[in-house]
Amino acid sequence: MRYILRLAFLLGPLGVFGQNSGVHFEHGLTWKEVQAKAKAENKYIFMDCFTTWCGPCRYMATTIFPQQEMGDYFNPRYVSVKVQMDRTAGDNEDVKKWYDDATAIEKRYGVNAYPTFLYFSPEGKLVHRVVGGSDAKAFIARSAEALDPEKQYYTLMEKFNKLPEKQPAEIRKMALAAQNAYDPVNAAALSNEYIATQKDLLTKENIEFLKVFTSSSKDKGFGVFLEHPDKVDAVLGKGAAADKVVRIITKEEIYTRLPHGGSAAPDMDAIQAGLAKKYPAFADQAMTRFKVQYYQSSKDWKNFQQEVVKYMSKYGAGTASPEELNEFAWTVFENCPDMSCVGEALEWSRRSFKDNNNPMFMDTYANILYKMGRKNEAVEWEQKAVALATGDEKASMQGTLDKMNKGEKTWKD
Repeated sequence: MRYILRLAFLLGPLGVFGQNSGVHFEHGLTWKEVQAKAKAENKYIFMDCFTTWCGPCRYMATTIFPQQEMGDYFNPRYVSVKVQMDRTAGDNEDVKKWYDDATAIEKRYGVNAYPTFLYFSPEGKLVHRVVGGSDAKAFIARSAEALDPEKQYYTLMEKFNKLPEKQPAEIRKMALAAQNAYDPVNAAALSNEYIATQKDLLTKENIEFLKVFTSSSKDKGFGVFLEHPDKVDAVLGKGAAADKVVRIITKEEIYTRLPHGGSAAPDMDAIQAGLAKKYPAFADQAMTRFKVQYYQSSKDWKNFQQEVVKYMSKYGAGTASPEELNEFAWTVFENCPDMSCVGEALEWSRRSFKDNNNPMFMDTYANILYKMGRKNEAVEWEQKAVALATGDEKASMQGTLDKMNKGEKTWKD
């Protein structure tokens, strides 16, 4: 199964949800009325800022928020409200009434990624921020920080700004907090301020810090990853330095050279020659990885199969994330008829959930086993996936399990 948090769905309006056992979201109230209710009940405010086109927003709304444990945690502590940040032709009257407030919230609090979750004190003061979805347990843990003044992002930032003299450790801590809260302006400023205080960037602590704050060749950390891969890998794991460099040069040196409009094929030889000249140690890895992505997006399955096997055999052992392993394995399962390639994808899939027991990744593994004719093993793993899954995912996997038991195909020819 494709990893649902990475998908983008075209959705209908999400203005009103009626959870019975999950998080209770207010509707029909204005922003002022929500604040008044929170103050009267001495509760914090939990605000879900979403858009209708956002896949992770939909995932949280349909799979996470309706869960009993979410309701048990949020309902006694928060007045919860959903705010639709985009506008569509199908918006109902409740959504339209929030248009002006949604625009003001977006500008005032810098909401530019979705879903963004804002947490306000009972007095209506913004105290915390979380960006991105997760499972229920992790989301409750992240939301619990909003109730703790020692962990509230905006409370910590306010205290930090009042310090007469800031020590490097305090700057570092605040930079990481800003990054975690998806506050890019403060994160960039504070990370640069911290790095400027450091004489040795190759310490364990600093390499871990640079991993978080290196996203372009202009960042201080890029030179560390480029010139000291052995020391970086000793801290972050085999292949970590190369993976960071490859992702950056792919963005800066390959995607910037693609033909505009997407109609013409890129000149692979010219791009690789340019890479080999500027980044000789990383050119082949960057180019091979790009070809995998390019052929996948263009649905050229013959070339995709060739390049993905090459990439995984040469570079995938140390650098591929669980999400990437699952993505490649599922794409092969769905589109590559060569069973030898499907067999290799089985190993990628197995690695994807080795350390996380992700039911969607187990579902991919079960499907590949089934396509290879190993039905009994496939059914066993699909049963495990169904047992761990929730919501729409559970129903989908149960449908797959039913097909396996009936001997029906779970893939399209």
